[in-house]
Amino acid sequence: MKYLIILFVLLFTACSTKNYEHTQTKVIIIKSPLLKFSDLGYIRNTDDSLSLELFSAGQRVEEITINNLVCVTKGCMSKSGFNEEYLNEKYPDEILQNIILARPIFNSRNLIKTKNGFEQKIVNENFFIIYRVSSNQTYFKDKRNNILLKIKDTK
Repeated sequence: MKYLIILFVLLFTACSTKNYEHTQTKVIIIKSPLLKFSDLGYIRNTDDSLSLELFSAGQRVEEITINNLVCVTKGCMSKSGFNEEYLNEKYPDEILQNIILARPIFNSRNLIKTKNGFEQKIVNENFFIIYRVSSNQTYFKDKRNNILLKIKDTK
């Protein structure tokens, strides 16, 4: 009986839902060669987990979960694998997570503080990135690779 109870507890706690500490509703725009989205979404996070739920006409169309792997509807892959397939293989592994959480990218390279946030411009042979973070909006554009991520507060 004792082992049955332990098995029961392990079985049902392993499948339990993740409780996120922070949830924010945002207007999210994503344009890349493989991802195209423009509507409302939820950003949910804890210290070690991040989830981006994308909705269109009230229906969830995609969920991107980032832990040590990046999981999408198609399955899970490494962060570098996700970058290679969906963004750019030359991007650092943490770039998507940093953009969603409005943190500096590329180890804060070329970071300029502004009145209510910061800006970064990163240019080389692989990308031409303009990245701006303010109190109500995150804007990432790579002109060379036609990638746009824009996350802004709902009004």
